[in-house]
Amino acid sequence: MRTTTGWQATGPTTLRRTLLERRDLRPDDLAVRIEHCGVCHSDLHALNDHDQRVDAPLVPGHEFTGVVTETGPEVTAFTVGDRVAVGNIVDSCGVCAMCAAGQENFCHSFPTLTYGGTDRRDGSTTLGGFSREYVVRDRFAYPLPAGLDPAAAAPLLCAGVTVWEPLRALGVGPGSRVAVAGLGGLGHLAVKMAVALGATTTVISRTQEKRDDALRLGAHDLLDSTDTRQMAATRDTFDVVIDTISASHDLAPYLKVVAMDGTLSLLGYLGPVTVEAMDLLVGRKKLSSAGSGGRRSTAEMLQFCADNGIAADVEVLPSAQVETALDRLRRNDVRYRFVLDMSDLD
Repeated sequence: MRTTTGWQATGPTTLRRTLLERRDLRPDDLAVRIEHCGVCHSDLHALNDHDQRVDAPLVPGHEFTGVVTETGPEVTAFTVGDRVAVGNIVDSCGVCAMCAAGQENFCHSFPTLTYGGTDRRDGSTTLGGFSREYVVRDRFAYPLPAGLDPAAAAPLLCAGVTVWEPLRALGVGPGSRVAVAGLGGLGHLAVKMAVALGATTTVISRTQEKRDDALRLGAHDLLDSTDTRQMAATRDTFDVVIDTISASHDLAPYLKVVAMDGTLSLLGYLGPVTVEAMDLLVGRKKLSSAGSGGRRSTAEMLQFCADNGIAADVEVLPSAQVETALDRLRRNDVRYRFVLDMSDLD
């Protein structure tokens, strides 16, 4: 085994700096020195749900960029010194129908998660990117395209690909009318990507205070979801509504603004929902969801972002301020993504 330093959970709101064990490199592994790791709402959920058992350590972090420091003997796509990015999936079965289709995120035997997962070969618990080094199978590391800032690119590996997959799957392009509900970590990237794909893009928000930010990000308009007249005026308007709202909410107002044969893609809230069948029937509307991304779409997304100058709007903090970042994230006090600089772990 090899050791590194990282931040391990000691409670729902606390982490301690400690030594972590990483496996020795397998033939198809990379060792990555992590430079920047994004902070995700998933990290908050994991901390809240963690039972603090000694045999189930939790080190969050599943969207990071870094530099290859060592490669296994079978690795041919990467060399020492390469800049890479790693997301929230680090392995899959590789043989099921979903993996064969390039959708490892939907692996029938469930993908191995970057943290809190079970290693498919030795059964150990995976420890995440709030650390200085990570050892990852080469198939699940991605070259970081030139021109992408490593800090601002880190959230693309979770929030970015989460919105990218449905935008692509639903055929968004020139002439499409897209609405993005919620302007946060997911939403601001959905706006940037939809605009770059050529769509006329509107933000749906509970407050007009976000109008200037929405327009700065490239949106063409902002729709106030609390204004019943505005919502009624845009009934049956949008081909795609990307719903990034993280809390439980009524889907009916958002389905009403979906155009005939259009789709509401629910990305932010993944709990139980109630839908009136008539809200789908009138206009042949569809309700869908998505999560993370497969290897093919992740690589495609990174190149698209590099080609179009897209990255997350981030606030970078030293990793020693991880608890501050998590506390502010709980209070939604960030525009739009925290990223930890891991260099202070040296």
